[in-house]
Amino acid sequence: MTTWIFLRGLTRESRHWGDFVDTFRRTIPDSRVVTIDLPGNGSLHHLTSPTDVREIAAYCQMALSRLGIEPPYNLLAMSLGAMVAVAWAHACPGEIARCVLINTSLRPFSPFYRRLRPRSCLPLLKLALFGGKGREWEERILSLTSRLRVGAPDVLDSWVAFRAEYPVTRKNAWRQLCAAARYRAGNESPGTALLILASRNDGLVHVDCSVALACAWNCPISIHPRAGHDIPLDDGPWVAAQVQQWVENRDGDRSQRA
Repeated sequence: MTTWIFLRGLTRESRHWGDFVDTFRRTIPDSRVVTIDLPGNGSLHHLTSPTDVREIAAYCQMALSRLGIEPPYNLLAMSLGAMVAVAWAHACPGEIARCVLINTSLRPFSPFYRRLRPRSCLPLLKLALFGGKGREWEERILSLTSRLRVGAPDVLDSWVAFRAEYPVTRKNAWRQLCAAARYRAGNESPGTALLILASRNDGLVHVDCSVALACAWNCPISIHPRAGHDIPLDDGPWVAAQVQQWVENRDGDRSQRA
């Protein structure tokens, strides 16, 4: 059985994966999915979020050790979570078998105005600095990260309930923003297999950030033509199908070489 570790992004938690976890399990044979909350989010909302992505990666590594889940790991991560995955793979390449990076952006490969689109910067800063009521907060996040139409009211209701149970503080939201802004990846690709997934309709991070990363690290990339930043929410079957095809192609190539 192959262990997949799922990592979400800024102020998000494991439950925000929604139906995608089941979709992934049905699509990827013999897969075990483990979802982890980053410090300050979800079940760990009482913790202080680190302002260093490498510290977040170390925490995830420790959490899996406590659960008795041994490497090698396959990471599927989006946005801030994808930065954590890259930091983890750079620090401990022997632990990570594969990384799927969804709509992320990294220094030094992209300028700041593409890493966070200017029209999204102000709303995020307002949320981090001044907060807002639960529904207002989640409605803003949904509008920034999704192009969802069908089912949007139900998704919003679920997100509001998640926030009511595990509220993310303004302090932690700000610290996570700082961690994302400060992190600088190494120029060289981490020593693991990489697949990059991006969306041309991402309203938060410009798709060119993923394209630049794929070119710099010479790894495959697939671009969704319509989904928003949260591709697993907008089109989870597409994400799972891209991963399945990539894994099967890599396994097939290794068999031919053997």
